[in-house]
Amino acid sequence: MAESTEHQQLAAILGPEPAATFQTVISHLISSPSSLQTLISDLISSEKRSEAELVFNICKQADHESLSLKLAQLLQVSPDDKTRAMCSILLRKQLLTGDLWRRLSPNTISTLKHTLLSCIQREDTRTSISKAICYAVSELASAELELLGGEGWPELLPFQFQSTSYDAPPKLQECSFLIFDQLADFFTPFIDELHTVFLYCLSSSTRSNEVKIAAFSAVVSFIRCLSSSEDPNMFHDVLIEMMRTVMGELNKGKEIMAQEAIKLFIELAGTHPTLLSRNGQIIRAMLQIAEAIDVLEQGTRHLAIEFLITLAEAGERAPWIMRRCREFVGLLFPILMRMVSNVKDDPSWHTAETDDDIALGVSGDYCVGQECLHRLAIALGGNNIVPIALEHFTSHFAAPEWPKHHAALIALAQIAEGCSEIMIKDLEQVVAMVLNSLEHPHIRVRWSAINAVGQLSTYLAPDLQVQYHQQVFSALNATIYGLQNRHLLACAASALQKFIEKCASDILTPYLDEVVSQLVVLLQSEIQMVHVEALTALASVVVSFPDQFQKYYEDVMIPLRGMLLDATNNPVWSKSVECISLVGMAVGKEKFRDDAKKVMEVLMSFQGSQMELDDPTASCMLQICADLCKCLGQDFLPYMGAVMPPLLQFVQIKPVETVTSANDNSDMDESDDESMETITLGDKRIRIKTSVLEEKVTACNLLCCYADELKEGFFPWIDRVAPTLVPLISYIHEKVRKSAVSAMPKLLLSAKLAIEKRQSQGCNETYIKKLSDHILPALVEASHQETDREITAIILDALNECIQISGPLRDEAMSHAPSRGDKAGITP
Repeated sequence: MAESTEHQQLAAILGPEPAATFQTVISHLISSPSSLQTLISDLISSEKRSEAELVFNICKQADHESLSLKLAQLLQVSPDDKTRAMCSILLRKQLLTGDLWRRLSPNTISTLKHTLLSCIQREDTRTSISKAICYAVSELASAELELLGGEGWPELLPFQFQSTSYDAPPKLQECSFLIFDQLADFFTPFIDELHTVFLYCLSSSTRSNEVKIAAFSAVVSFIRCLSSSEDPNMFHDVLIEMMRTVMGELNKGKEIMAQEAIKLFIELAGTHPTLLSRNGQIIRAMLQIAEAIDVLEQGTRHLAIEFLITLAEAGERAPWIMRRCREFVGLLFPILMRMVSNVKDDPSWHTAETDDDIALGVSGDYCVGQECLHRLAIALGGNNIVPIALEHFTSHFAAPEWPKHHAALIALAQIAEGCSEIMIKDLEQVVAMVLNSLEHPHIRVRWSAINAVGQLSTYLAPDLQVQYHQQVFSALNATIYGLQNRHLLACAASALQKFIEKCASDILTPYLDEVVSQLVVLLQSEIQMVHVEALTALASVVVSFPDQFQKYYEDVMIPLRGMLLDATNNPVWSKSVECISLVGMAVGKEKFRDDAKKVMEVLMSFQGSQMELDDPTASCMLQICADLCKCLGQDFLPYMGAVMPPLLQFVQIKPVETVTSANDNSDMDESDDESMETITLGDKRIRIKTSVLEEKVTACNLLCCYADELKEGFFPWIDRVAPTLVPLISYIHEKVRKSAVSAMPKLLLSAKLAIEKRQSQGCNETYIKKLSDHILPALVEASHQETDREITAIILDALNECIQISGPLRDEAMSHAPSRGDKAGITP
């Protein structure tokens, strides 16, 4: 049957040949050089690739051995570079397929070995093709050496050593080092001999840069392969030689090779920092590169700085830096300060509409320097950073140029997290620097000062709030009522939010009138970025002082009602609705009832015209509806008809799943993809899109919330909700299982109360019995299948609640449960 299907596929592509059998077609493709050449060309073509891949895969399965030999032959004789490159790639892929490789005969493997090494040595082979052949050699050697050890390919090592000699063609030298790089695991027994080869190559003045980079890459691979019992320090002299080469190339103005080498140094700094900080020679060289701001390209200097920060982040594993930390910081910190001083007053910054435009006028140096200051402070701490930083800040504030003032404030904000404990000891000096800068004549300095207030409010809390609340509130008040640049207003709103978030209630209470007034002013601004920050700050105040918000209700609702009616600005509109719901919960149902109805009317109209499952606003709106339900209670029932359909759609979302074997490591490179979540279930690994899972979890939680809040009022929806949630008790994702289990007692209680209060639309206790028959056995079965102890406890608690609610009706429901019920500690 399979052969018949493949024949049909070939016929559809190649055309019907009644006289030709399936095997004849395959044999013709493989045996005819011109036919195989055509197939390879089609594989290269974007238009014909999909059909050609189908044919090629059929050929591979039908006669893998002949195909491998013909690819090797075509690689050797074809005059076309693209064909030869594709042949080497296809050979490598075939060798990657373990079951196919093992079916090759010894003669075929021998032919492949000879052909590949012969092709590498050809002088007319382009470098890109030679590298592709090297990868094929490495795959074949890896398979052979892993299976047979040194006997797997005895000719390879002599070939490698011979190819690295100084009189070998440079391209062959590069290929040889590339193969050493790929096969480092297998060649570590020859590490002493290879050390001599690498040192000789990197210290040579006649080797090409391409050869030296290939050799250095191989060195890095060998160092990473050495076991803890072996000494990677034997390569220290090799690293010094490579660093000398890098400096020599930079002195000649050749930066491309240097950048490639520094990237390898960075890679090694992450795995073997001790080796690189043995005596400081390499660190000092990198510092020289980093400070050559007027000489070298940004890319080169940034790589050197990344190397230095990576070593600093290694901590005790980088002993030279730890022993000479103040010296190291004293050399690196001024370089970073000079970088963050690289900012210009771009006129468009002053009229920018969004937060993204905050970067207008700043350089690549500024961005990298800012990030590295933060990382350096986190890595080395305040004891090593603060004394040196304060010296530089003082000199920068004394300078006449505004970019230096700006740089000092940016740097101060960036080091705050890592240096908080030490900065608190110098809090008076730090606060004076920031608050004095709020009166600077240049607006970008004032912006950076306000930004620093926000950062310090987070990382120097609560000391900053306790000691300087009056000064900070006064400074922010002056900025907000000054109605200056939109960036200043947005930054002031953000700083205010961060300051009050860490403020104790007894400190903030005397300023509450002033703070709310400031926020009302900001909410009346016409600038989106100001609205977003002000709404966030207002939400924080409402959450912190719900009992005191009655008197501010009308003041804040006036601008919030205006935002509610403007559904064209989604970010602001969503936050305004969220803020309104928080205000409503704070003041209570009686005061909020009229506005709540207006909010729900707007939400319903917006939902009906625009809300789709893939709209990011949709899940936010459903959450807000749940908050309003908590506030309104039974008064929310008229809106349930509009809320429930989209909510049930979210619950019923079926995420696209990728299922593989738990032992399959082919997708491990994607394990760091934050957009996907991996779940191991028995012998299967399942990957699901994270955002879809989150939407499903949120929807399940909201159903549970509605059932809990509305009690008997939720009864009309039970017939649709129960069949949806009960199967999710055994769903693959633990958060979904938790939500579904937690909802079960709420559904039963809703039904029971509706029947007792005669709001059940004619249903009686038989309805509860049927619902129990549906829920209880599912919970019992789930208790046996569950492997997570926390969820098992939740299941048993829910089961107990359901049993209590069901009362005398539970006996028959439990009789349908598995006989293992007693093992879960359940007694009917």
